[in-house]
Amino acid sequence: MNKRLLTGLQPSGELTIGNYIGGIRQVVNYEKDYETFLFVPDMHSITVPQDPETLHRRVREIVGMYLACGVSPTENHIYVQSEIPQHANLSWILECSAYIGELSRMTQFKAKAEGKKEIGCGLFTYPVLMAADILLYNAQYVPTGADQKQHVELARNLAQRFNAKYGDTFVVPEPLIPKVGAKIRDLLSPDKKMSKSAANPRGSIFLNDPEKAIRKKIMGAVTDSDTFVKFDEENKPGVSNLLTIYACFSDTSIEETEKHFADARYGDLKKEVAELLVEKLTVLQDKFAEIMKSGLVDETLDRGRDAVRPIAEETYDKVRRLVGLGRL
Repeated sequence: MNKRLLTGLQPSGELTIGNYIGGIRQVVNYEKDYETFLFVPDMHSITVPQDPETLHRRVREIVGMYLACGVSPTENHIYVQSEIPQHANLSWILECSAYIGELSRMTQFKAKAEGKKEIGCGLFTYPVLMAADILLYNAQYVPTGADQKQHVELARNLAQRFNAKYGDTFVVPEPLIPKVGAKIRDLLSPDKKMSKSAANPRGSIFLNDPEKAIRKKIMGAVTDSDTFVKFDEENKPGVSNLLTIYACFSDTSIEETEKHFADARYGDLKKEVAELLVEKLTVLQDKFAEIMKSGLVDETLDRGRDAVRPIAEETYDKVRRLVGLGRL
């Protein structure tokens, strides 16, 4: 059997091209070589306030977009996190062995908590739930962006800590970080990653953006005061971001893309990037519309839930007995 790989995308906002490049597209590539577990982490989403109706809708839409992007509904286990109660149960056990110090060092917690007077406990402890998501299925690999690697390290630490105390129980996971496109940056603030929940949506290209919005956002992307197109993330982050987007959507290397735009002006670069995105995303949006009108989403989620539930039950039952919970 192929090695197991696990990944997921929160239904906390509209998916961006960054989610596609750094997450969904990688899954399409990985599914041939791994037994893939793709889950919708809706429990993670409520670490910040959510509208219930919107969250229900986004759970279905994110699966529909996975499928529209080419993720196979049969070659992967696709399921909703909250429909498997062992995620929360295992998370509590792992929380009892996690340290406050290691959780307080999480960079994403620091970023999300900055400036807030009231900080929910879930925002602080959700990396442990993320570890439970991984360890519950003994996943060997977790595709992750550079900013999420710290969370995989926590999962590794918790697995090793548990194994040292109770014996060989969990597989210690490894992060998989794409070499190109691991971090697509905000078009207006290229020092930040493109986010589906960014305060200013003009810095993000959403997978369901209409043609006019795509062109307007790309043409308004921040570049620099130079006039030459060159890939240099430190000194030319905005231009480098546009080159990365083009390379990923044209299936070419950064070197080939840089050569293609060697004699181009910034305006030419933006026009070509916009044209490519419009072409690719229009096809994607048509497929998504068809899928959402069919029963494929529910069929896929039912199949995935039924496939992973026995695995989750077996892992959790073993763990709870090891720590002494329940009756023998």
